[in-house]
Amino acid sequence: MKSYFSDNPQISFVGVVNNLESLLDVLSKKTVDAAVIDLELDGLTSISSVKSLIKEFPETKVIIFTNLAEQIYAPNALKAGVSAYVHKSAKMEELESAIKKVNEGEVVFSETVKKNLALLNKGKKSERLYRKLSSREIEVLRYLSEGKKNKEIARLLDLNEKTISTYKLRLLTKLHVTNLVDLVNKAKTLDIV
Repeated sequence: MKSYFSDNPQISFVGVVNNLESLLDVLSKKTVDAAVIDLELDGLTSISSVKSLIKEFPETKVIIFTNLAEQIYAPNALKAGVSAYVHKSAKMEELESAIKKVNEGEVVFSETVKKNLALLNKGKKSERLYRKLSSREIEVLRYLSEGKKNKEIARLLDLNEKTISTYKLRLLTKLHVTNLVDLVNKAKTLDIV
């Protein structure tokens, strides 16, 4: 990414970080117009973390650049205040365009996400299932599918272990399954994880 933008007079790098702590350090010391962040950045545990980041640094526009399923994560990221969501499968030109548009005050997300938001209550029942899930439920489901235990998830999300159990029960009910294995398989089928 850095080499792609090296000859671009409109875009300059303030810093490259590999974890949330470093990102917070850069944002607190330098003026950053736009931060391009991967949702899988080390230390970034949830969309709530992104929301807190946006609240703490309102002058910095946040652009999500990630491999996580756009139709699942983009709507919640946009609700959190993200200025753009670009999937890593996109060409670098798309990221460049998003950065420029965001700096002009636009909110950028793909046609797929626009269609998903517009068709929120339409489509097949199975396609609507994931739309019933809150961003927190999606985060818990992602951690469960990675094999993490309730206690680990509670620590990562700074929640009570019983709260995680409640989220797990809600997920089982909402996705119409009876056990963890089926829950993870259903999540994979729906492209949630």
